[in-house]
Amino acid sequence: MLNHISLMGRLTRDPELRYTQAGTPVASFSLAVDRDFASKESGERQTDFIDIVAWRQTGEFVSKYFQKGSMAVVTGRLQIRDWQDKEGNKRRSAEVVADNIYFGESKRSRESEGGYRENSPRSSGNSYDGPSKSSGFAELDDGDGELPF
Repeated sequence: MLNHISLMGRLTRDPELRYTQAGTPVASFSLAVDRDFASKESGERQTDFIDIVAWRQTGEFVSKYFQKGSMAVVTGRLQIRDWQDKEGNKRRSAEVVADNIYFGESKRSRESEGGYRENSPRSSGNSYDGPSKSSGFAELDDGDGELPF
């Protein structure tokens, strides 16, 4: 039996990081995923909004580095949950339990589209600014497109 799902889409809201009573981190968010085909009536692609749950380090990672509008690639498994609402009615939900979450676009792409906010709470000074000069490596600027050698 196989239960594996891969999705690519944009976060519809900032991830919500919570902790269980035992102190285990869990993040939840929703991903907007376009379908591969267009509607015959309107000619537009439909979008599915899929609930994602990420546990432990994966949840902390997504909470720290992703925000509403970020493109993400999620791999995991589909899980169906039964629960009761406030009125005692039985309900059923489908969600993806994420095993891995990857960046779906480069930092440069996010910056050019205005999706990266330098003063965001997610960029609280702990971000990676590239290799240091003392490491023996230096980041190249785009220059004129010529190779430096």
